[in-house]
This record gives sequence, C-alpha cells and structure tokens, in this order.
Amino acid sequence: MCKLFIDADQRLWQTRLKSVRMSGYATSVRLENFYWRVLEEIAGRDGMSLPQLLARLHEELLLAHGEVENFASFLRVCCGRYLTLQLEGDVPRDLATSIRSLDADAILAREARRGLSRRRELV
Repeated sequence: MCKLFIDADQRLWQTRLKSVRMSGYATSVRLENFYWRVLEEIAGRDGMSLPQLLARLHEELLLAHGEVENFASFLRVCCGRYLTLQLEGDVPRDLATSIRSLDADAILAREARRGLSRRRELV
C-alpha cells in the first residue's frame, strides 16, 4: 500500500516559496509543489495567473471572515476540496469550464447533503 505513496516523484512534496502581492503588501507563501500545480490549474480555468488567484482568494477570505489565520493551510484545503469536488462530479474535469461559471450554492448544498449522509452511515 505505502509504495504507491513512498515511490511517487519526490518533487511533489518539495516546498517552494512564492512571493505575491495581496491587499497592497508583498508576502510569501510556502507550499509543496503538488499544491502549486493544483492552484495553477484552478487559476488557469478562470484565465487568471497564480498571483491573481492568490490575491483574489485572500481578498474574498478577508471579506467573508475578517481575518486570514493561516493562508497556506487554507490553500491546501482549497486544493483538496477542488480535487474532491471533481471526483464527486460537482466540478467538471474539463478544464475549459471556468470555476466562476459553476453554481457554488448548489455545489455547497450537495456537498453538505453528502456530508450529512456520510455521518449517518457512521452512526
């Protein structure tokens, strides 16, 4: 079982530091290469550069929650959710479909229903 993960390309879990400008200030974000690849895919779907995507996520997170406690962790979770939503069929695998064109409210509602039914299965 572990060989599938252990023998994967080591570059996937190597970290890379990227500098970006968010909310008028320059900062750096350190993530594993795997996550940078997923974020680049997400950005490309909506015709954005990676720095544009990071700035937009940061700005919208601030507006929604008033603070950004751990932006790198938030980005990792975004990547995991994006991949999970693709597996569930909520986000098309066709990269020509933009993320902004999707019905976020409907996707979140389906995701919540799936989560509720999974919790019931555990009981």
